[in-house]
Amino acid sequence: MVSMKDIAAKCNVSVATVSKALNGQHGIGEATRQQILAAAKELGYTANSAARALKTNRTYNLGIVFVDLQNSGFMHEYFASMLNYFRIESESRGYDLCFINSNVGFRGHSYLQHALYRGVDGVAIICADFQDPLVQELALSNVPVVTLDHIFHNRTAVLSDNADGMMNLVRHVYAKGHRRIAYIHGNKTAVTENRLTGFYRACEQLGIQVPDAYIAACEYHEPQGCYEATKKILALEERPTCIFFSDDYSYVGGAAAIAEAGLRVPEDISVVGYDGIHLAKVVSPRLTTWEQNTEELGRIAADKLIERIEHPRTALPEHIVVHGRLLEGETVKDLSGRTP
Repeated sequence: MVSMKDIAAKCNVSVATVSKALNGQHGIGEATRQQILAAAKELGYTANSAARALKTNRTYNLGIVFVDLQNSGFMHEYFASMLNYFRIESESRGYDLCFINSNVGFRGHSYLQHALYRGVDGVAIICADFQDPLVQELALSNVPVVTLDHIFHNRTAVLSDNADGMMNLVRHVYAKGHRRIAYIHGNKTAVTENRLTGFYRACEQLGIQVPDAYIAACEYHEPQGCYEATKKILALEERPTCIFFSDDYSYVGGAAAIAEAGLRVPEDISVVGYDGIHLAKVVSPRLTTWEQNTEELGRIAADKLIERIEHPRTALPEHIVVHGRLLEGETVKDLSGRTP
């Protein structure tokens, strides 16, 4: 079996230098690091995880809490993409991933108990009911934790720019001449509250009056609920000229309701989505939406969790906001030349 001593001999460096290179530590030059990594690959070196764990008092395993209440699993492109980039960053730093849940083998236990049982070095809470006492128990424990799109006191959170993203969408639609704007938002979460705040704040700044009947709710990633909500809005005596949907995937249901009403997008009614998933780019007409930066969200979440694990004395709790961008499709009609 190839050892670090073999790599050190090949590269004419010390075993300590090889260890620093293989473990991603500081204190060596980048050229030396690359030379060592190339030699390790050439010689077929495989790290002994048990020995590394004994030496560092770490398992090099990260836990993931992913509780998908809509049972869409990894078909939810936003979460699938973000988790993939989290994985890429973690693996590049020498960490493996495992899922943490509260029902292994149908035996009831807490997320914290499962995390301790698996011996993970830290946990990323990616998707969950953050009001669940079992989630809160884990988040406020001594286990290093990073959360996505939810803030716990004294914990690092990586946040998508939900309020600003929604404000930018409203401004875009306003610039196209729309003044009667409806919003079918998702279920009650911190994400929804931030997007609703951004929606109302932008409307208020622009002088747009939003009737209560223009606001509806449905589950995220749930076309049927979006279909029903869209039907009710379209049945209003004075219907809006533009409807905001909770997410791009749910728009499938909204589009069905619009077609059923004999209306066309964008000729008869305009629409916008949220997330910027692949679907938004391939439907016809292409959906105007706000694209969340899943690559940055995933990579930063992994980086900050590993920082908390490897530098516990110096890593400070942070709230990092990751900005998205407008994807202007073909679903918002330009009414700026006339009064809606």
